[in-house]
Formats: sequence, C-alpha cells, structure tokens
Amino acid sequence: MAELVYRPIVGAACVLFKALDLKIDIQGAQNIPKTGGAVLVSNHIGYLDFIFAGLAALPQKRLVRFMAKESVFRHRIGGPLMRGMKHIPVDRAKGEDAYRHALDALRAGEIVGVFPEATISQSFALKSFKSGAARLAQEAGVPLIPVALWGTQRLWTKGRPRNLKRSHIPITIRVGEPVEAPTDQYAGAITRRLRERVQELLESAQRAYPVRPKDAADTWWVPAHLGGTAPTPAEVQVREAR
Repeated sequence: MAELVYRPIVGAACVLFKALDLKIDIQGAQNIPKTGGAVLVSNHIGYLDFIFAGLAALPQKRLVRFMAKESVFRHRIGGPLMRGMKHIPVDRAKGEDAYRHALDALRAGEIVGVFPEATISQSFALKSFKSGAARLAQEAGVPLIPVALWGTQRLWTKGRPRNLKRSHIPITIRVGEPVEAPTDQYAGAITRRLRERVQELLESAQRAYPVRPKDAADTWWVPAHLGGTAPTPAEVQVREAR
C-alpha cells in the first residue's frame, strides 16, 4: 500500500523539479544496493533534503523510509503523506520506539534514511554525527550508504524564505561506496569513519557545483570557510544558546 502513495508523490516531485528547471546532478547511484536493507546517511542543509536524498535511490528502483521528527507527522497535509509513505516518526522523548521501527524496516529489506546531524546545519558545514545510524546498521547487519547534498539550501533552509520559483538552481548529489558496520567495532569509530566519508563527498559536490554567487548579497548560501557569508559553526552555536 505504501507504494500507492510513495510513487505518485515522487512523480509529482519530479514534475515540480522539472517545472522549476532544477539542474539535478546525481553521481554514485550505483552504490545504492538493488536489494536488501541499508542505512542511507546524508548531510542536512535544507528542508527538502529527504526528497533529494531519496532521489539518489531511484536509479536502483529503491524507495527510502526516512526517520523524521514526530511533529512533521502531525501536520494536517504532510502527516498523512508521511505515514502513507511509511516514513518513521521520531519522538525524542521516546527514541527507542523509532529505533525499533527502523530496525524492523531494515530487517525487512528496506532502506532507512537518517540525517545523523539531527538538525539542519545553518553554517552549511558538516556538524558532528550522532551514532544511531551506525548502531542500526550493526544490529541489522546492513551497510551504511553515505550521501552528500549541495545546493538544496538555496531552495529552502532554516532562517531563509523559500525559493520555489523557476530559478534554475543546480542540485548536486553524491553517493559513496557502502561503509560496513561490523559488530566487533565501536559504533563511535564507525560513525567517525562515516562522517569522514560524507565530508569527502560533500567537498566533491562543492567542487563540482557549476555556479558561484552572483554578487555579495548572494553569498549567504556559501559556508564561511569557503569565502561565503553563512554563519560559522561557532556563530550558530552562540545563536542557538541564546
């Protein structure tokens, strides 16, 4: 039943992206397994990241069940759609329920999508990773698939207005080779290795990105360490502590 909801929504999203004339560049999709469970792990820079990370699995004819905060499932319109697509609600007060749900999905041969930074990175630099993705992969006996997204922050991100007009924005998606999660290794060590791989993919996506800011006012989407005016991780930390 989930596919009766999921596939039409994917089709509608693709039509919208074509209407917006987004230039979507996906490389490495062959690293998504054609069958069996896997944990897809992506950086998080915009509100639409789950859609674009999910697009990376389409060439292999796979659908991704994303773990998302429970409040999204309470939305009048989005909630029924999220439930219909079998995404996994995460109530931070009852995280063990979401963990068991994701584990069951992985053991059933599903791909589960996780944003291990937990929240959108307002600096657009990679934040620290939580170890839940590695622990899921270990317990389910499945690989971790690293993914990096770039350009999605220009469409809709935290603290900025949506830009869903025909603006020809490029979206760059890079999928890396699977990272194994053996049970005889610490989840923390696997998580560090996974983050390093996502960082490498992110840097590759940034180098491949085909446009640069038009002027000084357009540098907001570029991280400070790359010469842009996005807040630094330290500045974001101070802002969030207020």
